[in-house]
Amino acid sequence: MALAIRPKQGCRWDLVSLGEVMLRFDPGDGRISTTRHFDVCEGGGEYNVARGLKRCFGMDTAVVSAFANDPVGRLLQDLIYQGGVDQSLVRWVEHDGVGRAARNGLNFTERGFGVRAAVGSYDRGHTAISQLKPGDIDWNEVFGKLGARWLHTGGIFCALSPASPDVALEAMQAAKRYHTLVSYDLNYRASLWKVNRRIAPYVNVMLGNEEDFSAALGYEVPGMDEHHSKFEVDSFKEMIGKVVKDYPFNVVATTLRKAKTATQNDWGAICYCDGKFYQAKNRENLEIFDRVGGGDSFASGLIYGFLSGKDPQWAVECGTAHGALAMTTPGDTSMATLQEVIQVMEGVGARIAR
Repeated sequence: MALAIRPKQGCRWDLVSLGEVMLRFDPGDGRISTTRHFDVCEGGGEYNVARGLKRCFGMDTAVVSAFANDPVGRLLQDLIYQGGVDQSLVRWVEHDGVGRAARNGLNFTERGFGVRAAVGSYDRGHTAISQLKPGDIDWNEVFGKLGARWLHTGGIFCALSPASPDVALEAMQAAKRYHTLVSYDLNYRASLWKVNRRIAPYVNVMLGNEEDFSAALGYEVPGMDEHHSKFEVDSFKEMIGKVVKDYPFNVVATTLRKAKTATQNDWGAICYCDGKFYQAKNRENLEIFDRVGGGDSFASGLIYGFLSGKDPQWAVECGTAHGALAMTTPGDTSMATLQEVIQVMEGVGARIAR
């Protein structure tokens, strides 16, 4: 197997995520601009992976983040308690009563329906985590003294500030010293084109969709149209063949999504490992309740497969099933159980469970 994974013995955590956790405001069936009430939950690209691995798959995970010490930060803390992710690596920053120096990020997201696409509005300027700098986290203690088998971070975190990519690089370099595997979700942002190329050599498992690989790492996907909504799988395989010649990735994985409407998508995934491609079952016309976090839940299912010693085909099928289930419930994070994931992988129908 291409991935040499640290044994659980001697490691406090199976996975540690580095990233921002925001408070999500959800108007339910309404719209952000017209609602009179919101439901709240926590979420963030990197954190969602750690939460899925803990809540659905029962693995020990932690999040490295930072919160302003105010009631919003304490609400985030309370929400994370429910998911079970270890918060001992979270830094608390004093709040000045106004939020000039540091604050907690807010995310307003409406789910969309039919021809009306989902909409997100972020309020995350000068958040506490964006001010994290190299040297603020003792990575030798995290990966050496305490031990972690896997580090996960990505482009969302690296886009937060000029210092964020350097923090990610510092974490990755420390992870390498202690033989901790590193996964990175590209989450394309135009401003990160050069950053991703600095980070890529330290990554074992690279995640992203077709736009991420073409725009963030500079590779073209033959057959992809100008809206990045349609491409041939064989052409994508051809591109990945070029990517792995240039970068030392052990695994490359991507979800295959075609959004027909906001509430109906074709959904699948493909994974490159050990010189071979492994494609999950494609689910046509998958009904979507809330698409946010589907890719993160794919990542956590895929990672669980590898951490639990399964083969690449099982891992990509697990990730795809978990992502599909995560998009049937509201919020950024998964509410699925391992039993439900296995049932979806085995093709069990949606008849009522008694």
